[in-house]
Amino acid sequence: MCGIAGWIDWERDLAAELPSLLAMNATLACRGPDAAATWLAPPAAFAHRRLVVVDPAGGGQPMVRELRGSTYALTYNGELYNTPELRQELASHGYEFRTRSDTEALLLAYVEWGPDCLSRLNGIFAFAIWDAAAQRLFLARDRLGVKPLFYARRGSAFLFASELKALLAHPLVEPVLDSDGLCEALVAGPARTPGHGVFAGVHELRPGHCLLLDRAGLRTRPYWRLTSAPHPDSLEQTTARVRELLDDAVQRQLVADVPVCTLLSGGLDSSAITAFAAAAFRAQGLGPVHTWSVDYAGNAEHFRPSAFQPDADTAWVGRVSRWLETVHHPVLLETEALVAALDPALRARDLPGMADVDSSLLLFCGAVKQEATVALSGECADEVFGGYPWFHRPELLHADTFPWSRATAERVALLAPELRAGLRAAEYLRERYRDALVEVPRLPGESTAAARRREMFYLNLTRFMPTLLDRKDRMSMAVGLEVRVPFCDHRLVEYLWNVPWEMKTAGGQEKGILRQALAGLLPDDVLHRRKSPYPKTHNPAYARAVRHRLLAVLDDPAAPLRPLIDGDAVRALASAEAPPTGLPWFGQLMGDAQMCAYLLQVNTWLQAYRVRLR
Repeated sequence: MCGIAGWIDWERDLAAELPSLLAMNATLACRGPDAAATWLAPPAAFAHRRLVVVDPAGGGQPMVRELRGSTYALTYNGELYNTPELRQELASHGYEFRTRSDTEALLLAYVEWGPDCLSRLNGIFAFAIWDAAAQRLFLARDRLGVKPLFYARRGSAFLFASELKALLAHPLVEPVLDSDGLCEALVAGPARTPGHGVFAGVHELRPGHCLLLDRAGLRTRPYWRLTSAPHPDSLEQTTARVRELLDDAVQRQLVADVPVCTLLSGGLDSSAITAFAAAAFRAQGLGPVHTWSVDYAGNAEHFRPSAFQPDADTAWVGRVSRWLETVHHPVLLETEALVAALDPALRARDLPGMADVDSSLLLFCGAVKQEATVALSGECADEVFGGYPWFHRPELLHADTFPWSRATAERVALLAPELRAGLRAAEYLRERYRDALVEVPRLPGESTAAARRREMFYLNLTRFMPTLLDRKDRMSMAVGLEVRVPFCDHRLVEYLWNVPWEMKTAGGQEKGILRQALAGLLPDDVLHRRKSPYPKTHNPAYARAVRHRLLAVLDDPAAPLRPLIDGDAVRALASAEAPPTGLPWFGQLMGDAQMCAYLLQVNTWLQAYRVRLR
């Protein structure tokens, strides 16, 4: 996996702008610690940071080829999981390969098929291709948005990069927030509206979209959408197809020239990925799979079950590891390290994030990186199969808002009164919710209940899942670890999109179809374990530490957070004087302590990024 950046400008000779390009690329060093390179032509400049995963000798970038009367240059972040098939088809068209890399397969696929090559790709990617003869830039992002890509226009300049920090390193892009950006950061966050780069005039290329830029202007369009249709398969056929697709996705995503492991929580999703990986390793004579899990100092003593987190992971991790005969590596995080990592996690994400859920993942990935370069994760199964509580609990399913952000009124009440009145933050969030519902691909004749389920799946796939994918990408790539997510295989997502709810909950249990598809691969008790999310710390020392830090911010007259908040309301929250909301502030895990940590990250962000308000 890698980091990319670039600049197109027909009014400047970009060969003279190398220092700015190097500054952008330097911010992405963590994404590509193994190599750095640039390529410049008068109107185009590309930069690349490389994390070596496949073909160390031949996969260097930016990759440039002279073909069919033009010069093509590619800078690419991602992995293609169907490279063998692409190479075979391209070879039949007369192309000769100089490397084993998927980078070359991608570049030649574009030369042969142009933008239509996207329909042939199975993988995770964000890339830019410059066609010198046509004087055209082509950008594209994978269907589900596993890999990030941002862009900005400033006068004649068009700039793009894997992360916001790389855009902000360019002198033309300033960290300015308008009213929409403030709503994104203070009320919607850590989620983001698709396409919104939070900073004024900064955009995200949406998942499943591509962009063309030439002298005639800029055009974006979707190249992939979910399509609603009746599901023709029986329960038995559906079960077999789910198993087949998931097995194939895992096997494809194990390909690498570096050590590969899995992240194992003992839950259904990570255990499924590990089971398929272990079987593939045995079939190839590769020895046991290495697995990794995370826990927190004090959780054994302080964990209390809840509706969102019914039990702890530790015993289940051991159960699955022994069953699959993996070499297991537990990681125990201390509270002090968790608090200290809030600032590095913010800088990795470039935005306030999921508090200790982010910082713990950053530390966890750092530990994994010591022995592996690629990890497979069970992320995104709940969005695809309907595992979250809001698919099952009527008050959440019919909340008429994003069900992971039901505490909007409580969050708005923390804002300064004058800001609260001017932003219309609650209205902003309601508008974004309605925008999302308009996008849902409907199925004519569907019942009201089925239509609402379809809406909920769409909201999760396009609004909630990107938050978790952002977190997974930034925290892992901040330490140079590539995390792959087989449940985001677009073939699996497309297939499950139209499977009826009654099949998805086969056996009367959430993700029932997945449990049936995994029969025989895992112990029965693991197959039927209730959903439990990525773990958080339950140690009260964490809450005390973040509350203390937030109170210190409130006592600092120069703190940039202070003008944005109602000091009394936030002080009550930080002093544990405010009554509990009874709801997570965001998602399933962000309680009062996490909201204190989120506000700490907002303050650090405003200060460290020198954010200005418009």
